[in-house]
Amino acid sequence: MQRWKLTLEYDGTNFAGWQSQSDGKGVQDTVERAIVAIEGELRRTHAAGRTDRGVHATGQVIHVDLAKNWAPFRLQEALNAWLRDYGPVAIRQVEAVPDSFHARFSAQARGYLFRMVDRRPPLTLELGRVWRVSQEHDVARMQEAANHFLGTHDFTTFRDADCQAKSPIKTLSRFELCRVEGVFGPEIQARVQARSFLHRQVRSMMGTLSEVGRGKWSPDDVRDALEARDRKRCGPVAPSDGLYLTDVFYES
Repeated sequence: MQRWKLTLEYDGTNFAGWQSQSDGKGVQDTVERAIVAIEGELRRTHAAGRTDRGVHATGQVIHVDLAKNWAPFRLQEALNAWLRDYGPVAIRQVEAVPDSFHARFSAQARGYLFRMVDRRPPLTLELGRVWRVSQEHDVARMQEAANHFLGTHDFTTFRDADCQAKSPIKTLSRFELCRVEGVFGPEIQARVQARSFLHRQVRSMMGTLSEVGRGKWSPDDVRDALEARDRKRCGPVAPSDGLYLTDVFYES
């Protein structure tokens, strides 16, 4: 058996998240059906991040052990040929790795992108791929507030009630917001990086920062909410539409 590292891209809109579901609507289900089609039997996959329902990915990483003697290019082509007809999922990169590699436990850090558009007209071309808010946002104030998240903190306030992580302590090494000119017009982008995240942590932080952007909260209100370690102090939770798993970092 050869262990393979696969880098995936997918549109999460119509999926129930990464993890396999009883109704077969997880991204994992689709990928494993493709593996059955080319290997002849089920091979379990293991992912770096279990993205939630509706969350997208441009850099999800998984590993799988395969029995057949595949060349990397042939493996990528075979999987993509099957996936082309069964879901908006694509294998971007294939690499043979040692058995000691684990997509989840070998990861040193994960990076997410969150996209927002602050405009009154509804979305059309980007529907389901970006969060639209109707009121203009002050990105500088949002960045000032986001700076409170940097470093090591107890993120209980920004942790979903169903989170199964043993500890709410996380260390954020990056939280950068900027307004950019996107393909379909201006948008706000946030890039966040940490070794790992709590369930719905990024969406909870972004929903709260939106309150700052629209003037309902001050940056200090975010600091106080973080220090309160109380889920009831969290602002609204942003929808999954704008969230993308973009990077998983490993030791070279």
